[in-house]
Amino acid sequence: MESQVTKSGEEGDLEPATSDVVPPNRRLDAQFFVITAAFMAVFLYCNVLNIIYEHHRGGGRIAFWRPMVSETSSGLIFLVMVPAIQAITRRAWPTRGPWVRKALIHILAATGVSLIHVLGAGVLRWAAYRLAGDHYDPLSPLGDWPYEARKDVFVYVAIAGAYVLVREVMKRPAASPASGTADVLEVRDGARRHFVPLAEVVWVEAAGNYVELHRSGSGLLHRASLSDMERRLRGAGFVRIHRSRLVRREAVAAVESKSTGDFVVRLRGGGELAGSRRYRRPLLAD
Repeated sequence: MESQVTKSGEEGDLEPATSDVVPPNRRLDAQFFVITAAFMAVFLYCNVLNIIYEHHRGGGRIAFWRPMVSETSSGLIFLVMVPAIQAITRRAWPTRGPWVRKALIHILAATGVSLIHVLGAGVLRWAAYRLAGDHYDPLSPLGDWPYEARKDVFVYVAIAGAYVLVREVMKRPAASPASGTADVLEVRDGARRHFVPLAEVVWVEAAGNYVELHRSGSGLLHRASLSDMERRLRGAGFVRIHRSRLVRREAVAAVESKSTGDFVVRLRGGGELAGSRRYRRPLLAD
Protein backbone atom coordinates (compact mmCIF):
# COMPACT_ATOMS: atom_id res chain seq x y z
CA MET A 1 0.00 0.00 0.00
CA GLU A 2 2.81 2.39 0.88
CA SER A 3 4.59 1.99 -2.43
CA GLN A 4 1.36 2.18 -4.40
CA VAL A 5 0.32 5.46 -2.76
CA THR A 6 3.75 7.01 -3.19
CA LYS A 7 3.82 6.16 -6.87
CA SER A 8 0.30 7.52 -7.39
CA GLY A 9 1.21 10.72 -5.60
CA GLU A 10 4.27 11.26 -7.81
CA GLU A 11 2.28 10.68 -10.96
CA GLY A 12 -0.51 12.95 -9.73
CA ASP A 13 1.97 15.78 -9.13
CA LEU A 14 2.97 15.58 -12.79
CA GLU A 15 -0.58 15.86 -14.07
CA PRO A 16 -1.65 19.17 -15.57
CA ALA A 17 -3.88 21.22 -13.31
CA THR A 18 -7.03 20.58 -15.32
CA SER A 19 -9.19 18.76 -12.77
CA ASP A 20 -10.93 22.05 -11.79
CA VAL A 21 -12.02 22.68 -15.37
CA VAL A 22 -15.63 21.67 -15.98
CA PRO A 23 -15.74 19.47 -19.11
CA PRO A 24 -18.06 20.48 -21.96
CA ASN A 25 -21.38 18.72 -22.40
CA ARG A 26 -22.09 19.09 -26.10
CA ARG A 27 -25.77 18.23 -25.93
CA LEU A 28 -26.51 20.39 -22.90
CA ASP A 29 -24.34 23.25 -24.19
CA ALA A 30 -26.13 23.17 -27.55
CA GLN A 31 -29.52 23.18 -25.83
CA PHE A 32 -28.44 26.13 -23.70
CA PHE A 33 -27.36 27.99 -26.87
CA VAL A 34 -30.73 27.38 -28.57
CA ILE A 35 -32.71 28.46 -25.51
CA THR A 36 -30.53 31.57 -25.15
CA ALA A 37 -31.09 32.41 -28.83
CA ALA A 38 -34.85 32.02 -28.46
CA PHE A 39 -34.91 34.19 -25.33
CA MET A 40 -32.80 36.86 -27.03
CA ALA A 41 -35.07 36.90 -30.07
CA VAL A 42 -38.19 37.50 -27.95
CA PHE A 43 -36.46 40.05 -25.71
CA LEU A 44 -34.98 42.05 -28.61
CA TYR A 45 -38.23 42.06 -30.57
CA CYS A 46 -39.99 43.46 -27.50
CA ASN A 47 -37.29 46.15 -27.37
CA VAL A 48 -38.00 47.03 -30.99
CA LEU A 49 -41.71 47.45 -30.25
CA ASN A 50 -40.91 49.56 -27.18
CA ILE A 51 -38.65 51.86 -29.21
CA ILE A 52 -41.34 52.37 -31.84
CA TYR A 53 -43.97 52.97 -29.17
CA GLU A 54 -41.81 55.57 -27.41
CA HIS A 55 -41.29 57.47 -30.68
CA HIS A 56 -45.03 57.45 -31.44
CA ARG A 57 -45.86 58.57 -27.91
CA GLY A 58 -43.46 61.49 -28.30
CA GLY A 59 -45.14 62.54 -31.50
CA GLY A 60 -42.37 61.28 -33.79
CA ARG A 61 -42.10 58.42 -36.25
CA ILE A 62 -39.34 55.93 -36.92
CA ALA A 63 -38.98 53.35 -39.64
CA PHE A 64 -39.38 49.80 -38.33
CA TRP A 65 -36.12 48.62 -39.84
CA ARG A 66 -33.96 51.07 -37.87
CA PRO A 67 -34.62 49.72 -34.34
CA MET A 68 -34.77 46.24 -35.86
CA VAL A 69 -31.23 46.63 -37.22
CA SER A 70 -29.99 48.14 -33.96
CA GLU A 71 -31.40 45.37 -31.74
CA THR A 72 -30.70 42.49 -34.12
CA SER A 73 -27.07 43.48 -34.62
CA SER A 74 -26.58 43.66 -30.87
CA GLY A 75 -28.23 40.30 -30.30
CA LEU A 76 -26.30 38.54 -33.09
CA ILE A 77 -22.93 39.62 -31.71
CA PHE A 78 -23.81 38.41 -28.23
CA LEU A 79 -25.21 35.18 -29.60
CA VAL A 80 -21.99 34.49 -31.51
CA MET A 81 -20.07 34.97 -28.26
CA VAL A 82 -22.22 32.59 -26.18
CA PRO A 83 -19.97 29.54 -26.87
CA ALA A 84 -16.93 31.61 -25.85
CA ILE A 85 -18.68 32.70 -22.63
CA GLN A 86 -19.53 29.06 -21.95
CA ALA A 87 -15.90 28.01 -22.49
CA ILE A 88 -14.56 30.78 -20.24
CA THR A 89 -17.08 29.90 -17.54
CA ARG A 90 -16.09 26.23 -17.66
CA ARG A 91 -12.42 27.15 -17.17
CA ALA A 92 -13.21 29.62 -14.36
CA TRP A 93 -16.14 27.87 -12.71
CA PRO A 94 -17.41 30.37 -10.12
CA THR A 95 -18.74 27.88 -7.54
CA ARG A 96 -15.26 26.82 -6.44
CA GLY A 97 -12.00 28.69 -5.70
CA PRO A 98 -9.59 30.30 -6.09
CA TRP A 99 -12.11 33.12 -6.10
CA VAL A 100 -9.84 36.12 -6.77
CA ARG A 101 -8.17 34.63 -9.85
CA LYS A 102 -11.48 33.50 -11.32
CA ALA A 103 -13.12 36.85 -10.60
CA LEU A 104 -10.30 38.59 -12.49
CA ILE A 105 -10.75 36.19 -15.41
CA HIS A 106 -14.46 37.02 -15.63
CA ILE A 107 -13.86 40.78 -15.29
CA LEU A 108 -11.37 40.69 -18.17
CA ALA A 109 -13.65 38.44 -20.21
CA ALA A 110 -16.67 40.70 -19.66
CA THR A 111 -14.62 43.73 -20.71
CA GLY A 112 -13.47 41.96 -23.87
CA VAL A 113 -16.99 40.79 -24.65
CA SER A 114 -18.26 44.36 -24.27
CA LEU A 115 -15.64 45.77 -26.66
CA ILE A 116 -16.33 43.06 -29.24
CA HIS A 117 -20.06 43.67 -28.88
CA VAL A 118 -19.77 47.43 -29.42
CA LEU A 119 -17.40 47.16 -32.40
CA GLY A 120 -19.16 44.18 -33.98
CA ALA A 121 -22.61 45.72 -33.69
CA GLY A 122 -21.29 48.95 -35.20
CA VAL A 123 -19.95 47.09 -38.24
CA LEU A 124 -23.21 45.16 -38.74
CA ARG A 125 -25.25 48.35 -38.50
CA TRP A 126 -22.96 50.10 -40.97
CA ALA A 127 -23.45 47.23 -43.44
CA ALA A 128 -27.24 47.22 -42.99
CA TYR A 129 -27.53 50.97 -43.37
CA ARG A 130 -25.34 50.84 -46.48
CA LEU A 131 -27.65 48.24 -48.03
CA ALA A 132 -30.60 50.51 -47.22
CA GLY A 133 -28.86 53.46 -48.91
CA ASP A 134 -28.30 55.24 -45.63
CA HIS A 135 -25.21 56.12 -43.59
CA TYR A 136 -24.03 54.85 -40.20
CA ASP A 137 -20.67 55.43 -38.52
CA PRO A 138 -19.42 51.97 -37.41
CA LEU A 139 -17.34 53.54 -34.63
CA SER A 140 -20.15 55.64 -33.18
CA PRO A 141 -21.09 53.01 -30.52
CA LEU A 142 -17.61 53.46 -29.00
CA GLY A 143 -18.63 56.94 -27.91
CA ASP A 144 -21.28 55.38 -25.69
CA TRP A 145 -19.06 52.52 -24.50
CA PRO A 146 -19.07 53.46 -20.78
CA TYR A 147 -22.87 53.28 -20.87
CA GLU A 148 -22.96 50.18 -23.08
CA ALA A 149 -20.35 48.42 -20.92
CA ARG A 150 -22.67 48.46 -17.90
CA LYS A 151 -25.38 46.73 -19.88
CA ASP A 152 -22.91 44.32 -21.47
CA VAL A 153 -21.50 43.26 -18.11
CA PHE A 154 -25.04 42.56 -16.92
CA VAL A 155 -25.71 40.41 -19.99
CA TYR A 156 -22.40 38.57 -19.55
CA VAL A 157 -23.19 37.82 -15.91
CA ALA A 158 -26.72 36.72 -16.84
CA ILE A 159 -25.48 34.30 -19.52
CA ALA A 160 -22.64 32.90 -17.40
CA GLY A 161 -24.86 32.66 -14.31
CA ALA A 162 -27.65 30.90 -16.17
CA TYR A 163 -25.12 28.49 -17.69
CA VAL A 164 -23.65 27.65 -14.28
CA LEU A 165 -27.13 27.14 -12.83
CA VAL A 166 -28.18 24.82 -15.65
CA ARG A 167 -24.98 22.75 -15.49
CA GLU A 168 -25.11 22.44 -11.70
CA VAL A 169 -28.77 21.41 -11.68
CA MET A 170 -28.42 18.94 -14.56
CA LYS A 171 -25.25 17.34 -13.15
CA ARG A 172 -26.60 17.01 -9.61
CA PRO A 173 -26.92 13.31 -8.78
CA ALA A 174 -30.32 11.96 -7.92
CA ALA A 175 -30.73 11.43 -4.20
CA SER A 176 -31.87 8.09 -2.85
CA PRO A 177 -35.24 8.02 -1.04
CA ALA A 178 -33.66 6.95 2.24
CA SER A 179 -30.78 9.44 2.40
CA GLY A 180 -29.24 12.48 0.72
CA THR A 181 -26.50 10.46 -1.01
CA ALA A 182 -26.58 6.97 -2.49
CA ASP A 183 -24.63 4.44 -0.41
CA VAL A 184 -23.53 2.45 -3.45
CA LEU A 185 -21.63 3.72 -6.51
CA GLU A 186 -22.32 2.01 -9.82
CA VAL A 187 -19.13 1.54 -11.85
CA ARG A 188 -19.26 0.19 -15.40
CA ASP A 189 -16.42 -1.89 -16.79
CA GLY A 190 -17.37 -2.71 -20.35
CA ALA A 191 -20.37 -5.03 -20.15
CA ARG A 192 -19.85 -5.58 -16.42
CA ARG A 193 -21.21 -3.45 -13.63
CA HIS A 194 -19.63 -3.12 -10.21
CA PHE A 195 -21.65 -1.86 -7.27
CA VAL A 196 -19.13 -0.36 -4.88
CA PRO A 197 -20.24 0.58 -1.35
CA LEU A 198 -19.01 4.10 -0.63
CA ALA A 199 -17.91 2.96 2.81
CA GLU A 200 -15.24 0.83 1.10
CA VAL A 201 -13.78 3.73 -0.91
CA VAL A 202 -10.85 5.35 0.91
CA TRP A 203 -9.68 7.85 -1.70
CA VAL A 204 -10.24 8.79 -5.34
CA GLU A 205 -7.60 9.85 -7.83
CA ALA A 206 -7.79 11.41 -11.30
CA ALA A 207 -6.48 9.17 -14.08
CA GLY A 208 -6.88 10.96 -17.42
CA ASN A 209 -10.50 10.62 -18.52
CA TYR A 210 -11.12 8.28 -15.60
CA VAL A 211 -10.89 8.28 -11.83
CA GLU A 212 -9.46 5.42 -9.79
CA LEU A 213 -11.44 4.37 -6.73
CA HIS A 214 -8.99 3.13 -4.11
CA ARG A 215 -10.30 0.61 -1.64
CA SER A 216 -8.39 -1.45 0.89
CA GLY A 217 -5.56 -2.78 -1.24
CA SER A 218 -7.30 -2.55 -4.64
CA GLY A 219 -8.32 0.05 -7.19
CA LEU A 220 -11.11 0.30 -9.74
CA LEU A 221 -11.27 2.63 -12.75
CA HIS A 222 -14.45 4.60 -13.31
CA ARG A 223 -15.09 6.83 -16.35
CA ALA A 224 -15.78 10.24 -14.83
CA SER A 225 -13.94 13.48 -14.12
CA LEU A 226 -12.66 14.21 -10.64
CA SER A 227 -14.84 17.33 -10.51
CA ASP A 228 -17.94 15.25 -11.19
CA MET A 229 -16.93 12.77 -8.50
CA GLU A 230 -16.27 15.61 -6.05
CA ARG A 231 -19.80 16.95 -6.53
CA ARG A 232 -21.29 13.48 -6.32
CA LEU A 233 -19.40 12.41 -3.18
CA ARG A 234 -19.46 15.69 -1.27
CA GLY A 235 -22.43 14.54 0.78
CA ALA A 236 -20.71 11.24 1.54
CA GLY A 237 -17.88 12.81 3.51
CA PHE A 238 -15.25 13.12 0.76
CA VAL A 239 -13.08 16.22 0.46
CA ARG A 240 -10.48 17.31 -2.09
CA ILE A 241 -6.91 17.45 -0.80
CA HIS A 242 -5.10 17.87 -4.11
CA ARG A 243 -5.97 18.87 -7.66
CA SER A 244 -5.93 15.17 -8.55
CA ARG A 245 -7.34 13.38 -5.50
CA LEU A 246 -10.16 13.18 -2.96
CA VAL A 247 -10.16 11.41 0.38
CA ARG A 248 -12.87 10.22 2.77
CA ARG A 249 -12.66 12.21 6.00
CA GLU A 250 -13.30 9.15 8.16
CA ALA A 251 -10.26 7.45 6.60
CA VAL A 252 -7.88 10.24 7.70
CA ALA A 253 -5.83 9.37 10.77
CA ALA A 254 -3.58 12.45 10.86
CA VAL A 255 -2.55 15.51 8.86
CA GLU A 256 1.09 16.59 8.93
CA SER A 257 2.13 20.02 7.65
CA LYS A 258 5.24 20.79 5.61
CA SER A 259 7.29 23.96 5.61
CA THR A 260 6.02 24.76 2.10
CA GLY A 261 2.42 24.87 3.32
CA ASP A 262 1.59 21.54 1.69
CA PHE A 263 0.68 18.61 3.91
CA VAL A 264 0.63 14.83 4.17
CA VAL A 265 -2.52 12.86 4.96
CA ARG A 266 -1.91 9.64 6.88
CA LEU A 267 -4.63 7.04 6.38
CA ARG A 268 -6.09 4.86 9.11
CA GLY A 269 -5.49 1.75 7.04
CA GLY A 270 -1.85 2.66 6.40
CA GLY A 271 -0.21 4.71 3.68
CA GLU A 272 -0.13 8.43 3.04
CA LEU A 273 -1.31 10.92 0.45
CA ALA A 274 0.23 14.22 -0.61
CA GLY A 275 -2.00 17.25 -0.09
CA SER A 276 -1.76 20.74 -1.55
CA ARG A 277 -1.89 23.86 0.64
CA ARG A 278 -4.65 25.17 -1.60
CA TYR A 279 -7.00 22.49 -0.23
CA ARG A 280 -5.84 22.51 3.39
CA ARG A 281 -8.66 24.61 4.78
CA PRO A 282 -11.56 22.47 3.39
CA LEU A 283 -9.95 19.35 4.84
CA LEU A 284 -9.55 20.83 8.32
CA ALA A 285 -12.96 22.54 8.34
CA ASP A 286 -15.53 21.15 10.74
